[in-house]
Amino acid sequence: MASAAAASPSLSLNQTSHFQHQTSLVTWLKPPPSSALFRRKTLPFFERHSLPISASSSSSSTSLSVHEKPISNSVHFHGNLIESFENQDSSYAGTIKGASLIEELENPVERNGLSGRRRLFMQDPPWISALFLKGLSKMVDQTLKIERKDIDKRKFDSLRRRQVKEETEAWERMVDEYRDLEKEMCEKNLAPNLPYVKHMFLGWFQPLKDVIEREQKLQKNKSKKVRAAYAPHIELLPADKMAVIVMHKMMGLVMSGHEDGCIQVVQAAVSIGIAIEQEVRIHNFLKRTRKNNAGDSQEELKEKQLLRKRVNSLIRRKRIIDALKVVKSEGTKPWGRATQAKLGSRLLELLIEAAYVQPPLTQSGDSIPEFRPAFRHKFKTVTKYPGSKMVRRYGVIECDSLLLAGLDKSAKHMLIPYVPMLVPPKRWKGYDKGGYLFLPSYIMRTHGSKKQQDALRDISHKTAHRVFEALDTLGNTKWRVNRNILDVVERLWADGGNIAGLVNREDVPIPEKPSSEDPEEIQSWKWSVRKANKINRERHSLRCDVELKLSVARKMKDEEGFYYPHNLDFRGRAYPMHPHLNHLSSDLCRGTLEFAEGRPLGKSGLHWLKIHLANLFAGGVEKLSHDARLAFVENHLDDIMDSAENPIHGKRWWLKAEDPFQCLAACVILTQALKSPSPYSVISHLPIHQDGSCNGLQHYAALGRDSFEAAAVNLVAGEKPADVYSEISRRVHEIMKKDSSKDPESNPTAALAKILITQVDRKLVKQTVMTSVYGVTYVGAREQIKRRLEEKGVITDERMLFAAACYSAKVTLAALGEIFEAARAIMSWLGDCAKIIASDNHPVRWITPLGLPVVQPYCRSERHLIRTSLQVLALQREGNTVDVRKQRTAFPPNFVHSLDGTHMMMTAVACREAGLNFAGVHDSYWTHACDVDTMNRILREKFVELYNTPILEDLLQSFQESYPNLVFPPVPKRGDFDLKEVLKSQYFFN
Repeated sequence: MASAAAASPSLSLNQTSHFQHQTSLVTWLKPPPSSALFRRKTLPFFERHSLPISASSSSSSTSLSVHEKPISNSVHFHGNLIESFENQDSSYAGTIKGASLIEELENPVERNGLSGRRRLFMQDPPWISALFLKGLSKMVDQTLKIERKDIDKRKFDSLRRRQVKEETEAWERMVDEYRDLEKEMCEKNLAPNLPYVKHMFLGWFQPLKDVIEREQKLQKNKSKKVRAAYAPHIELLPADKMAVIVMHKMMGLVMSGHEDGCIQVVQAAVSIGIAIEQEVRIHNFLKRTRKNNAGDSQEELKEKQLLRKRVNSLIRRKRIIDALKVVKSEGTKPWGRATQAKLGSRLLELLIEAAYVQPPLTQSGDSIPEFRPAFRHKFKTVTKYPGSKMVRRYGVIECDSLLLAGLDKSAKHMLIPYVPMLVPPKRWKGYDKGGYLFLPSYIMRTHGSKKQQDALRDISHKTAHRVFEALDTLGNTKWRVNRNILDVVERLWADGGNIAGLVNREDVPIPEKPSSEDPEEIQSWKWSVRKANKINRERHSLRCDVELKLSVARKMKDEEGFYYPHNLDFRGRAYPMHPHLNHLSSDLCRGTLEFAEGRPLGKSGLHWLKIHLANLFAGGVEKLSHDARLAFVENHLDDIMDSAENPIHGKRWWLKAEDPFQCLAACVILTQALKSPSPYSVISHLPIHQDGSCNGLQHYAALGRDSFEAAAVNLVAGEKPADVYSEISRRVHEIMKKDSSKDPESNPTAALAKILITQVDRKLVKQTVMTSVYGVTYVGAREQIKRRLEEKGVITDERMLFAAACYSAKVTLAALGEIFEAARAIMSWLGDCAKIIASDNHPVRWITPLGLPVVQPYCRSERHLIRTSLQVLALQREGNTVDVRKQRTAFPPNFVHSLDGTHMMMTAVACREAGLNFAGVHDSYWTHACDVDTMNRILREKFVELYNTPILEDLLQSFQESYPNLVFPPVPKRGDFDLKEVLKSQYFFN
């Protein structure tokens, strides 16, 4: 045993275990290098306390050779550490959270010039070990934290670089692309194989560029007296960039909403003018920062160099706001609508001159290729109202049918501005300070209302800081594309759509003209042709919309995550600024998006995931109790798993859901959890929704404190959710049953009641009930119900259908007034106040509970005539006379919208403070499955907090202070409902 020990150059722990127990000594197997970190922190201590010991003897006897001075490069660990370094799976290796330290400690001893001889040291008291380990762990954590921070910063800077390029160089890239394609075409003497829309653009690019260059030179050579009004602005961009903007903007308008292949000249001209102005600002800024003038001082050169680094390199040191200030302060002044319209009209004229399309060649080689204009300018005459003799004449740009033919299949190749951001948006600090880094961003969509803009510019950051905070919270939620769902969408779309809510990719065939000359047949044929054309126009628009959504999803699918900057409508409701692929949009978008951060489901998360799936399946399941919804899911587990594993060729149970793509996403994560040995630890990225129950009426019930109305909309706890739509449909059925028993001769509604009594159900009245609190009129209710009756298909005669819709709308609104009497009283009071204010020629103004000023923008518009080279344009602008009727009818719904927006923003900020990911869709709040319970508690507390303030009393006081000469009616009396009941209502949001 002794010889074995002596022969060995070092003692392993196994060989010396008895030795260690006897002497309380340990060996240092691999002396570490002389790290500066350890020398600074640990060497002085060990130089004072350690004793080198020779381990040359056997385990039975030990001779200690004590040196006067230890080797200064040695770092001495204790018994509890040496074992951890011997075993790679040790617990301490996990404690130090990284391999870099272990690698340092495991370097060969030869590096320090030490012999292979092992040294033994006397163990220090336990308190010294504890202090040392605590200090070491802290040092390592700090080192790794700095390293991680450095890596995160490099990654963030890289993403910020890409974001800046995306916002400032998009049009440049398009220009370069067309130049490269032209070069390739010239070199190969062959047109490249391009998508339809790009093929057209390539054909238009050079001719349009040439005519713009010609116009620029022509205007430049003219004297100031005879130059056109647009001349100073048409020179501000290179012709190639201007050509690309005009082409893309015009085709974007055609895709997003043409009527019979026509776009109004005013709309097209102003849109092009706005796009040119935005690009001029960025172009001028980049041009300034790239160019050094001979007369610049050293300080000016330094400043330009710093700006160049910020914009073109990485916007280093996070000085984006300063760069934006430079863009705004040194850039051109805002052009105004007149300037935008004049420049846009001239560019439209040049596009009409330069853009042509060519029909496919016929089989005969003798045919001459036909070229015809892609766009034509003409005037349309329409009646102001159906049956009215008053007509309105306006200019339009008509698109050639060939241009429209393949457009919906090429929408994905269009340039889309305001795409989701790769880095978190800038924090909001004012009306135009926040959101995108360089693209123009405004906190509110004012639609040109100067009064609203002035109100927002006047507020201080301190006043509206909670609104800014809420928008920042929504904007900082990180999203990613759910690739599994996107793959399913792509496959269904490639197969022709017409499933899972996707529009049919094929048009309805146009009926052939009958050979008969019978006037009735001809009239019927014309009607069917009009109907087929209308359906095809709608399908074309929907196909373009799907392509645009999918193009954004394809672009973002490989990103680790992205963000949606949010802003507000004038009532204070939040919306993502990107218009296509966002969570406020259709089931397709919602199913394709998920949180970038994943969190373990947990027990409560699995519970809420199942309820969420049942809600998405809908069909009445969402109105059952939670237990019944859970039972529904348990009964369909086989269908759920089949949907997740074989969505295309399986039983396709998920297609029966009301929201099929969202349902499929829930099926996938639930299947993963149920098949996992540890379901609660499965990571979920899926947002779980909690929706209000007829949320507008919930707000009215809280304002009026009426106990009956509060119970009807789930402000009070119940065994299952109260369903206000079913309650209204029952009341409507009772009224119609009573009317059907009357004499048809004396009461003409009796016959209608007999026909409709079997048609009344929850679905028939739902939309009208939902929108009644938002100011739906009798005409609006009639149209809503007419569409539902058309879907049922029982009444086919158009006149009978119209009469039935009229009667049903009257009965539904009457039933609403009977059941929600307190809500109706508050609506009337709000309308009366608005009428009093508007009659004095003032717009209705109020401040939301979060400090956001709201001004209703309804004024009589004034026509402003602009003479352009194309035609005289009539621009609408805000007049000085308010529209009393609109001010009165719109105030109740707008006020309630401002309150539901306030509740959502209060909840968003509180969820962020609680560490939750949060997204909001007006009255639908989203978070991770594991956090639903926390969010539910927060949203109820915030609702109670909001309505514990005297909202109506404060509103009346603000009116009285703003208009002291006007007399307002008193606030309607409140009921005795206790708002704290909301805290106990599990179906308030569910």
